[in-house]
Formats: sequence, structure tokens, C-alpha cells
Amino acid sequence: MQVSVETTTGLERKLTVAVEAKNIDDVALVKMKELAKTQRMNGFRPGKIPLNVIKKRFGEHVRQDVISDVMQRSFYEAVMQEKLQPAGPPKIEPVSMKEGADLEFIATFDIYPEVKLQDFSSIEIEKSTAEVGDEDLTKMLDTLKEQQSNWVPVKRKAKTEDQVVIDFVGTIAGEEFNGGKADNFELVLGQSQMIPGFEEQLEGTKAGDELEVNVTFPEDYQNKDVAGKDAVFKTTVHSVNKKEALKLGELAEKLGIEDASIPTMKADIRKNMERELAQVITTKVKQQVMDALVDSHEFDIPNAMLEQEIGQQKQQALQQFGANAANLPDLPNELFAEKATRRVKLGLIVGEIIKENKITADKDRVKSKLEELASVYEQPEEVINYYLSDENRLNEVEQLVLEDSVIELVQEKAKVNETSCTFDELMNPKSDDGKTAEES
Repeated sequence: MQVSVETTTGLERKLTVAVEAKNIDDVALVKMKELAKTQRMNGFRPGKIPLNVIKKRFGEHVRQDVISDVMQRSFYEAVMQEKLQPAGPPKIEPVSMKEGADLEFIATFDIYPEVKLQDFSSIEIEKSTAEVGDEDLTKMLDTLKEQQSNWVPVKRKAKTEDQVVIDFVGTIAGEEFNGGKADNFELVLGQSQMIPGFEEQLEGTKAGDELEVNVTFPEDYQNKDVAGKDAVFKTTVHSVNKKEALKLGELAEKLGIEDASIPTMKADIRKNMERELAQVITTKVKQQVMDALVDSHEFDIPNAMLEQEIGQQKQQALQQFGANAANLPDLPNELFAEKATRRVKLGLIVGEIIKENKITADKDRVKSKLEELASVYEQPEEVINYYLSDENRLNEVEQLVLEDSVIELVQEKAKVNETSCTFDELMNPKSDDGKTAEES
């Protein structure tokens, strides 16, 4: 086997391989002799079909199969001989396949880039520090009491933030329309759940009232059949309810705290808040480290890996659309190119750090990571067994441990600036317009 290598552009390599005709013809002959023993043809006894008859009928097909196998095998032998590392499957194009002549083919593929790790001490990281204070715990308890509160009927007129339970039937020009009818619909006034003007007309109503709510659908309403049209909703108010916050003992009972113990509940909630706080801090540091690694390293990335990553991101995007994905146009690669490029680049850098520092997924750390992942579920043991029972799922956890180890290694060598802040500042960061995520 003769091999020559050509560097075309960047990471692309063109491998020209020549295989002696004997290596093709001898294998094809053996396969046709095997066929002669097993094939059945009219006029011939089983196992007595002449070889020239087999060759005439099956020769071309057998030869193509042999050539395909030989090209695949020869390609991998050639890259090993030339000490090349393909970063994806090759594009193989035969040059000469004539019977009796040497086989020649060209394989084009990308190789893995050489990743030269930079000095991590040049990386600068901002790390926030915070604690869960008594005020934070009190605020969380108030939030939980609000979330878990009950709606209780009141004998008065409805006002903003009350809940009204209503039946309604909507008509346009006297005709009912799809989606315009509901029974026992629970509506909290002032939250803009309905189209503009609907909720305002229910303020001041009381249980037993019947009224007509007149509104106009917005021009840009999602249902084009009713967009911009006037509608009348015949509405019956069944009840007006106000929110009644729970007491701490009631909250503990509703949360399933053993013996409805308030101290136990507070301790559990504080523990959860501390875990979430630690996760947020870790995630922020991790993102900074990953961004810094990508930005501080320059090298070409293999097209095959980039295309694969773009394909995966496309698939994930389509899955988010669910049943509607089939009606979407093909998403252009440009939408995913930048993110995919950074992810592929990061993966190569992390892989090189693991290799150079001989990092392994320590069993104790894998166990701790499993326990951490399972701790947020009601039945953590079931979650742990779920991962342990499948090698692929367990491998996912091992990869997380390796990634964590890389982040820790880089963080140890980087310049870390610690900034003190409050629990609320970390957990509810404000955007450029001064609003938190919930407010937006």
C-alpha cells in the first residue's frame, strides 16, 4: 500500500492511497467461490454452479463490496501509518477501480488541531461571596407563604388582586368563536391575563352578578380570525376570593415538614437557600473560566466537529418547538455558528487540559456528584440507581466531574477577585433596565 499526504487548507488533509490489484481480486474471488456453494440457479445442481456464471451475475456487486471494505480498512491503516488523527469521517473518492489494475482513492478529512495551552495566571475572575442572612430567610418564608396561600370567598365587590371565578361566552357580531368560552375560570384581577379591558370591567362585581364585557381584540392578536374585532363576553360571576396568607405552622404542614416543626422548616429552607447560592456562585465562576479559556486560545477547529455541533444545536432548537417543528423552515447554520464554534473550541481546550494534567474522574468525586444531583429529588436513592444502572448515564456524571476538576485547576492558577454582595443581589440580579428577571 502506497500513501501520500497533502495539506490543503488549515486542518484539511488529502490522503492518496494505492492498493495492489491482487488485494482486491483475490478477496473478490474468494467471495465468489463462497457464493457458488450457496446460490441456487435453474439448470445447476446446488454447489456446482460454474465460477464464470457466478462472476457474470454477481461479480460487479461483489467487487464493489470488496472495494468499499478495502478503502475503509486501508484508510485507517494509512492514517495510523502517517500518525494522523482524523477529527471526523473522511470523504472517500475512488480514482481508479479497474479490474486487474491497482485501486487508487483519495480520502479528504480534517485532523485535530494542536492546542497549546496558555498560562492560566493571566486569567482574571470575579468571584462573588454572600451568605444567607436572617432577613433573607424571612423574605423567603414570606414568599413561600404567599405562593402557598389559599383563596377564600369574600362578600364584597371585587378589586385588583382579587380572584374571580367566572363563566363566559364570547361572541363577535352575535356568533360564538373558538376559544371564547370557559366555565369556572379562575382569574386574578390586575395581572393582565386577558385581553385589554376585560379585567377592568370585572372590578366592582360581586358573586351572582351577570354582565356583558365589551372588548376589542388587538390587531396583532395571535388568533387572526378575531384580531382587531369587537367582541362581547356574556359573563357570570360565581365568587370573589381574596388571598389569605398562611401562618408559619400552616406553611410547615403544607410543605410536609415532619411534625409541622417551624424550626425544622426554617433549617431545611436555609439549607436549600445555601445550596442554591453555592450553585449560582459556582456557575458564575465556571462561565467566566470557560469564556476566558476560549478567548485566550487561538487555533483552527475541524469543520466536521463544527458541523456536528451545529446539527445537535438545530435538533435541540427544533425539539423546543415540539409538534410545530415540522412546519418550520430549515434553520440556517449561521444562527448556530458562533455558539457552536465556541463549544467545539472549549471542548478541545478542556480535553487538552485533562490530557496534559492527567485528570481522572475520581470514584469518590463521582459519588459526591451523584449525591449532589440526586439531592433535589424526593427519592434521591432512585435517582442514584438510575445513573448507576446505565453506563452511558454514569459516563455523563464522570464528564461533569472531569469538567469541574478542570475549572478548579484553572481557578487555582488564575487571579481571583472576591466581591462581597447580598443573597438577593446574587439570586435576583437586575438587568440593564434595573429590573429583575421576575419583574421583566
